[in-house]
Amino acid sequence: MKMRILLIEDDTILGAAVRDQIASDGHSVDWVTRLDEASAAIRSTGYDLVLLDLMLPDGRGIGFLKSLRSRGDVSPVIIMTALDQVSDRIEGLNAGADDYLVKPFDLAELSARIGSVARRYSGNPNPILTHAGLEIDLAARSIRRDGKPVQLTAREWALFEAFLSRPGQLLSKAQLEEKLYAFDAEVESNTIEVHVSRLRKKLGAHVIETERGLGYRLGKP
Repeated sequence: MKMRILLIEDDTILGAAVRDQIASDGHSVDWVTRLDEASAAIRSTGYDLVLLDLMLPDGRGIGFLKSLRSRGDVSPVIIMTALDQVSDRIEGLNAGADDYLVKPFDLAELSARIGSVARRYSGNPNPILTHAGLEIDLAARSIRRDGKPVQLTAREWALFEAFLSRPGQLLSKAQLEEKLYAFDAEVESNTIEVHVSRLRKKLGAHVIETERGLGYRLGKP
């Protein structure tokens, strides 16, 4: 499973090593060294996983993580830090982290942790979701609307999963376009509008809400 990963790490030597390791595993990575840069990156891009240092030049990663979760962002987060006390681990996990890796760590272990978190999310033990009359099986990639099956194209699934993974969060047109680049076809200026319109026809007019000039979000159940 190839992922787009956001690396938030201000140590340039470690950051470069982690970036190269992630790339060698076949993932794409964006590397930032400050929390304000991380916030800007997340606003413009949809990430499959975040690697988060806790001590950064412009603040603590814990506050950043809590802010993510309070906005409804459920992107997997692995904390990487030199803070090795049990209380630090508990604080990180309670704030919403999926895993906690203490520095210094072996790069092969980091790869294993990333793979473990990815499998945990792709192998959700309870992949059946219900939303506004829809029954969604994430594992089987199937949807029933009022008991009747609904067929989505691969692109429509990619977009709908983006909304499901961030309930209540506004996704910009650029973030949604990122989800379609993997299909190796040109993304035209009106592509998102066309696919959102198709999703509304298939799943219900209110399944996706529009914030004019800003983006789209999953509609209220």
